[in-house]
Amino acid sequence: MFHYVYILRSSKNDDIYIGRSDNLKRRIKYHDDGFVSATKSNRPWKLIYYEAYKNKKDAIMRERQLKNHRAKLDLKAQLR
Repeated sequence: MFHYVYILRSSKNDDIYIGRSDNLKRRIKYHDDGFVSATKSNRPWKLIYYEAYKNKKDAIMRERQLKNHRAKLDLKAQLR
């Protein structure tokens, strides 16, 4: 089983969302269907990047790293 860290971009306002899941397809569907409160208002979302990890702990660490304020600003700048 893999653990995924993923980045979604809102088609509505170019916002980004960083998340983690062990079932990437199902989780993206949850985002698109409005079942995730943090992303519900900015649908639709597009998967723009993901990483796969065999170890859940590594995925958690990477998600935290990407969600760091400075890292998120750098990521937004790179995506422009």
